[in-house]
Amino acid sequence: MKKKTKVNAAILIIGNEILSGRTSDTNTSTLALWLNSIGVKVEEVKIIPDIEETIIDSINLLRKLYDYVFTTGGIGPTHDDITAESVAKAFNLKYEIHKEGYKILEKYYKSGEFNEGRQKMIWMPKNAKLILNPTSGAPGFNVENVFCLPGVPSILKSMLGGLKNDIVGGEPILSHTINLRTVESEIASSLTKVQDNNKDVEIGSYPFFQAGKIGVSIVIRSEDQNKINFCSSQILDFVKHKKIKIVEKN
Repeated sequence: MKKKTKVNAAILIIGNEILSGRTSDTNTSTLALWLNSIGVKVEEVKIIPDIEETIIDSINLLRKLYDYVFTTGGIGPTHDDITAESVAKAFNLKYEIHKEGYKILEKYYKSGEFNEGRQKMIWMPKNAKLILNPTSGAPGFNVENVFCLPGVPSILKSMLGGLKNDIVGGEPILSHTINLRTVESEIASSLTKVQDNNKDVEIGSYPFFQAGKIGVSIVIRSEDQNKINFCSSQILDFVKHKKIKIVEKN
């Protein structure tokens, strides 16, 4: 299949524990880095509670706007894990036991351990395609362009490798970082000029604090290494002219 030049995605983080601050979200970073590496640009991230209507509305909106939607959370064995049933309703599909998933978990657990709570993890939209889980057995699933993954970061990360053949990306999104011992206000005007002259390249500036000193990381992102190199040379020109120190950032 021929790759599309531009492919985008949205990430939908589902869980009251994220919104309450009890749990930190690291899945966005993991997913975005992986998607960038296969040429899929994340253009929206949304965090929502475990409320069926909110999940359904969010999925139906995002799946029409983006090439791919990735959800995390809400596919476990407890009462508040309602993502799978909500996805079924979003697609107007029957919510039922996935026969292949049932066989996987039946083999995974010892005799007598595959209880009703664990069986909840293989209730999915009808004809959903499984996303295999090499860490804890319970699979994720996808329906059309919506991919549903668990919220536990280590498990989610372990499942991404099995998805690569299902995601058609564009050119990998490359990046280059220049770390400067300066403040944003000192380089804002010069950096704006570089961005204005290279509108098809994404340039961001991000302050950092290291060893008691303030600095700025300039990140240049593009699918074309030559464009990154060109922007980098322009930035280094004004950095040299302003006598700004380039630093290594740990």
